[in-house]
Amino acid sequence: MLEGSCLCGAIRYRVDGEVGPIMNCHCSQCRKASGAAFATNASVAKSEFSFVSGEDQLGRFESSPGQFRCFCSQCGSPLIKLVAAKPDEVRIRLGTLDSDPGGKPKGHFLVSEKAPWTVITDDLPQVG
Repeated sequence: MLEGSCLCGAIRYRVDGEVGPIMNCHCSQCRKASGAAFATNASVAKSEFSFVSGEDQLGRFESSPGQFRCFCSQCGSPLIKLVAAKPDEVRIRLGTLDSDPGGKPKGHFLVSEKAPWTVITDDLPQVG
C-alpha cells in the first residue's frame, strides 16, 4: 500500500496496488502544472486508488478536452490527472507520495517540449 498527500495535508490518498511505469514528462502542461522542469508521473488502476480524507477539497481543471488535472484547493498541490478516454486509470504525481513507490523513472517523455534551460543528464530513454 502507498500513501500520498498534498502539501498542507488537507487531502490524503491511498494506492492499494502497484504503480505503472514511472515517467518524467516534459510537456508544457506538466511543466506549468508542476512549476518545474518536468513532472514525474505514474498510472494506477482506478479501482486501487482512493481518497482517505479531503476529497471535498479537490479542485479540477480541464487542461485539454477530457483531461482533468486535480489539485488541492487549499495549497495548490497537483495530485492526480484523470483522462476521460481512460476511465479505469488515475495518473498520480509521484512527488505527492509519502511512501516509496518501489521503482525509478523508466524514461523521459515529450522531450521535444522540454524547457530550453533544462539539460537531461541521465541515461534514461528519451521519447517524443
